Amino acid sequence: MRKTLLWILAFLIAAGTMVFQRMTGPTYPKRGITTVDGREVAYRLPRSSENIKDCEISVAVPGTEMGGFIEFKRYKTDDPWSKFPMVRQDGGLVGFLPRQPRAGKLLYRVVLMEGEKEIPLTGEEPVIIRFRGAVPVWVLIPHVLIMFLAMLFGARAGLAALDKKDRPMPYAKWAAIFLFLSGFILGPLMQSYGFGVFWAGVPLGHDMTDNKTLAAMIGWIIALRAGRKGREARGWILAASILFLAVFLIPHSLFGSELKYKP
Repeated sequence: MRKTLLWILAFLIAAGTMVFQRMTGPTYPKRGITTVDGREVAYRLPRSSENIKDCEISVAVPGTEMGGFIEFKRYKTDDPWSKFPMVRQDGGLVGFLPRQPRAGKLLYRVVLMEGEKEIPLTGEEPVIIRFRGAVPVWVLIPHVLIMFLAMLFGARAGLAALDKKDRPMPYAKWAAIFLFLSGFILGPLMQSYGFGVFWAGVPLGHDMTDNKTLAAMIGWIIALRAGRKGREARGWILAASILFLAVFLIPHSLFGSELKYKP
């Protein structure tokens, strides 16, 4: 019963960490509610899109008298803003952003119009969207599942390190194995399909997803070396577990691959 409860706790820790780092990342849709003449308009604006087609932007807008447009420009360029009208469709307004090369980014705003009045959904702050190549499901699904197993066993190793009746080393070994498979084999494959590079962390770039994976792997390697020859290394395993969970609280895709547009 005690071990079952510990596995449940480890599951909750791992699941909560994964959900948090995903929802706080720069590619998670930007959500909010704005008020137009006393009516609330909820929006969910994408910040990531596959570049196999133009990116659809839709906003559920009540009534039929309200129009809108999208204005956009390439990220970190001196391009002028381009402006395209949105059209009425299925009870809302729909527009499109032109697809970009892999890792290409656009700044965009969605502006509602009621007569001559313009209401930017996100105020003066534009939304940043990054385009990616299509990642095959045979890479994506195993990557996510195995990374979750790494976090599950990592959390379980930390809990075992606190319990003198438990043995943390087997859990630590599985955490390191799963992290290596997901972060250093499947992860680079995803990067290659999505953004055209296998690795964007140090020393080649500043991608925090790659860097935090590297930091976590180093932590487990140190803990496993400390536990050689039958040593328990509880302190080292606990530290590696805390490091693992801490770095994965960093938002997903922060400082990720970014195309530098030519002038």
